[in-house]
Amino acid sequence: MKRTRRNHGATFKAQVALAAVKGDKTVAELAEQFSVHPTQITDWKQQLLARAADVFGGATAPSEMPDLKTLHAKIGQLTLENDFLEGALIKVGLLSAKR
Repeated sequence: MKRTRRNHGATFKAQVALAAVKGDKTVAELAEQFSVHPTQITDWKQQLLARAADVFGGATAPSEMPDLKTLHAKIGQLTLENDFLEGALIKVGLLSAKR
């Protein structure tokens, strides 16, 4: 019988990963305790260790503000292209002029 897919919350994942980091029990014991596959526990543990510095403000990616001039220019370009294509489709008769 096939088991349905389960989605675990962040709190549960953190609890399992922290238990794995402590090292009091083996991964197999934790898998049995939490009813999770051992590979999943290993993955969560690696994710926790890789992002642990983020908790203390380290290795945060600077929030890149998009360049508004570039975005406005792109909007203008796309508007012109849409207007041109709309006009061409109306001339060919593939689009109604009553839009």
